[in-house]
Amino acid sequence: MSQNEKNNEPMNESILNPQISQDLKKERTDHMAYLPDMEVLDSQIGRQVLSLMNAYDPSAYTAADVKAALAHETRTLEDFAALLSPSAQPLLEDIAKAAQVETRKHFGNSIYMFTPIYIANYCENYCIYCGFNCKNKIRRAQLEPEQIEEEMKSIARTGLKEILILTGESRAKSTVSYIGEACKIARRYFKVIGLEIYPLNSDEYAYLHSCGVDYVTIFQETYNPDKYETLHLSGHKRCFPYRLNAQERALKGGMRGVGLGALLGLSDFRKDAFATGCHAWLLQKKYPHGEIAFSCPRLRPIINNDKINPMDVHETQLLQVVTAYRLLMPWASITVSTRECARVRDHLASIAATKVSAGVSTGIGGHSEEIEEEGDSQFEISDNRSVDQVFRDLLSRNLQPVMSDYIYV
Repeated sequence: MSQNEKNNEPMNESILNPQISQDLKKERTDHMAYLPDMEVLDSQIGRQVLSLMNAYDPSAYTAADVKAALAHETRTLEDFAALLSPSAQPLLEDIAKAAQVETRKHFGNSIYMFTPIYIANYCENYCIYCGFNCKNKIRRAQLEPEQIEEEMKSIARTGLKEILILTGESRAKSTVSYIGEACKIARRYFKVIGLEIYPLNSDEYAYLHSCGVDYVTIFQETYNPDKYETLHLSGHKRCFPYRLNAQERALKGGMRGVGLGALLGLSDFRKDAFATGCHAWLLQKKYPHGEIAFSCPRLRPIINNDKINPMDVHETQLLQVVTAYRLLMPWASITVSTRECARVRDHLASIAATKVSAGVSTGIGGHSEEIEEEGDSQFEISDNRSVDQVFRDLLSRNLQPVMSDYIYV
């Protein structure tokens, strides 16, 4: 086992959070049990994902298996497993070339651009790797509707046509109706609206879809239930299966698309990436009309905690994950956020990624000159380029920036 893969052991909560009280530990709920207000789906997808992940042994695959996967015109989950294995690393250049061919076949040179807007950072969850967690002493803020509109006006002036609205995971502060009003405001300025908020029931997703939302992204963080339990100590997010089935509830609620991702570095990145791919593949099979997207975030440092190591998954391993996603589902969108530096993002966009953010702030406010950043950021970003700079850099790599490819009639 390499030193890097030793680093992929789960983070130890006693090291990261030495002040955790014994009382809090006693009060923890069963992380596999639904709470009374949570919708339970009659679906096998979550169970299938966990079964496939538990059976996956990355070390069982050989270079011959990887070459066979590359030779196939369409790839199976077994091929995907081989492409994520350690045996695939020496063949990464061949994998990248194959991924680039698939990307150009389905997307041409197009790279879609968007920006996130954080409208609140109040959170009721205790997730030990997240800057928004309820135990972290940060400036909390929530934008009023007038402030949201000012922020969105400012973003729209950059030429962007797609926006991703984010909040901390607090139902009490960021209510569904509050988020819905933000989406209605966004519809005045943008053609595509995404959400990255706490998981909801299908009727709540239907309501937000009626407010103008096109897609929902939910990070499972890690698909390993035992490690998930050690990282999510309290709050609604502690319920593993409710989060696992969120994308399916969103599709049932009428959303055009859903995004999936594991936070690479929390656990064994190969098994988490494999589970993410299986999850996406099974959702696409059950909901062929749904637009499926991958996100590939790596762990980043957070405010008030310098023990979180963003290098648990190295750049070559990130490339391996991104290209494996592309070869499994060539038509799926792949987003690389400003968690990655400009060099890495531009390189991935040349090979397999199809969507990048620009002009990013992860604090509350800060896009408009009228509104200063009122709340602290969720994590540190690595790419501070403006919309214009990202646009020009994509053109310099013979890529075509696209602001929107969807028209409502």
